[in-house]
Amino acid sequence: MTLRSRLLLAQAPLVLALLFLGATAVITLARVGRSGQQVLEDNYRSVLATQRITEQLERMDSAALFIIAGERERGLTQQATQRPSLESELGIQQGNITEPGEAEATQRLRTAWTKYREEFDAFLQAQDTEAARTRYFESLSPAFQEAKAAASSVLALNQDAMVRKNDRLRQQSERVNTLMVLAVVAALGFGLFFTTSLVQRALRPVSVLSQAVRRLGQGDVEARAVVEGRDEIAGLARDFNTMAERLAQYRKSSLGELLQAQAVSQAAIDSLPDPVLVLGAEGGLLNVNAAAEDVLHLRLDEGGDALGRVEPEVRAVLERVRAHVVGGRGTYQPRGYEEAVRVEASPEGVRWLLPRGSPVHGETGDVVGATLILQDVTRLRRFDELKNDLVATVAHEFRTPLTSLRMAIHLVAEGVVGQVTEKQADLLFAAREDCERLQGIVDDLLDLSRIQSGQLQLDVREVSMEELVEQALSAQRTLAEDRGVRLSQSLSPDVETVRVDPDRLQLVLGNLVGNGVKHTPQAGEVSVRVSREGTHVRFEVKDTGEGIPAQEQARIFEKFYRAPGAPAGGAGLGLSIARDIVQAHGGELGVVSTQGQGSTFWFTLPQPEQG
Repeated sequence: MTLRSRLLLAQAPLVLALLFLGATAVITLARVGRSGQQVLEDNYRSVLATQRITEQLERMDSAALFIIAGERERGLTQQATQRPSLESELGIQQGNITEPGEAEATQRLRTAWTKYREEFDAFLQAQDTEAARTRYFESLSPAFQEAKAAASSVLALNQDAMVRKNDRLRQQSERVNTLMVLAVVAALGFGLFFTTSLVQRALRPVSVLSQAVRRLGQGDVEARAVVEGRDEIAGLARDFNTMAERLAQYRKSSLGELLQAQAVSQAAIDSLPDPVLVLGAEGGLLNVNAAAEDVLHLRLDEGGDALGRVEPEVRAVLERVRAHVVGGRGTYQPRGYEEAVRVEASPEGVRWLLPRGSPVHGETGDVVGATLILQDVTRLRRFDELKNDLVATVAHEFRTPLTSLRMAIHLVAEGVVGQVTEKQADLLFAAREDCERLQGIVDDLLDLSRIQSGQLQLDVREVSMEELVEQALSAQRTLAEDRGVRLSQSLSPDVETVRVDPDRLQLVLGNLVGNGVKHTPQAGEVSVRVSREGTHVRFEVKDTGEGIPAQEQARIFEKFYRAPGAPAGGAGLGLSIARDIVQAHGGELGVVSTQGQGSTFWFTLPQPEQG
């Protein structure tokens, strides 16, 4: 039997219960209807007949009174009219005897009517009014009362019968209501019980198959679905058992290799001294090594809430790196030691971890997760802090003697202390230029020291965009003319003013334009373009120079980094300081470059929309 047939059979008890309930209702209502009709047929006609007989008797008595009153013709006409009708109604009553005792009461009515009719005929034979009056009171009126009483007796008998039958009909209706309620409850209980039983029996194989599927999903490859029969579920169970058997064979053949590979990979990441985490695309923790468990207090068996125990600052860094990698932006590389996150670890104390991230690809090549490595840079960060402190101290100590040296060379070159020869003047001018360059390096070092120590204070105010760009270009125009490089600008009309620190932003623009001029050959061009992008203003400095190799682009913003082949004269701090100033404004700085096709340095600053 097929599954469809079983389900249809399971509905049969409910259908039978409905048929039984419908048949019971039809039969019971038919009986109630017949009972009401019987009341009308048996008694209603007798009631009408006796009421008309009583009315006609009263009219005949009224006719007799008319005769006594002297209106003999009117009385004779009225009594002649009533006699046929009364005989007809009496015949109807005699033909509709339905109750016990009704025949005797009807016979008494017939006898009383015969007597009254004879007395009325004798009353009509009276010759004068006085004789008629005497006859009426002595014999006719008593006969009238006797006939009327007999009619009332028949009427009362039928009315009592109607009342009794009405009570029986009401009781029968109550019994019918009770019977219908019991029938509905019984039919509903019968239908639900047998339907539920049959449905459970029909779906029991589905439950067996579902339990087998659940066990297989939990890793039990020995799970089998035992379902007898030839229906669809039994066929599906046989196919499931075949699949489970093949899966068990496959697992037996490759389980050892898989376990060995898993053990090797886990041992590999456990051997790393730095914390390693593998996160899923949705942020769930997939794997960790021993270092991550010790430093971050993670446990893989805690499930989805494993990262909840990590410090909020560390969790925010992990989420940022994961979002970068899973978002399809490739490997995440930190820009410097300032991105290191502070972690309290015992017994070592404070540790600084630098995050790195790489994507985990699935079988189809999609990014399904991210591997995060938290490199321990505690010692390197301390060395960097010592280096920065040393550089700041040296730069500060250089400033005073360098200022004196510049002033002395300037005075000697200008001949204040005596005439100098032409050769001496050339040497003094070269020394003064070197002092100026050295002064720029010292200023950069001091600016960098203030930025890193958090002492950079911005004087933000609203300035003209055209004036800001023009001042930055003017500062580099002499250098551009000496190298034969054109300077140009393009300002969007919807950016008239900006709220920035003009001195700091001119330092950024001057640094970017100066770098572009230095790296652009003769007859080249350096252009500055300003446009609005929603709530941000975008600055672009584009040159037509040799471009920056792809492998160098990630490091050009590091402190003291100088690309191979870069012109002499700088300390590698300009782009690092420019990035820090832009970030202090709440913006972002980047570069787009193709080797041999020039470079475009850009940065964005948050600005409210004008107007």
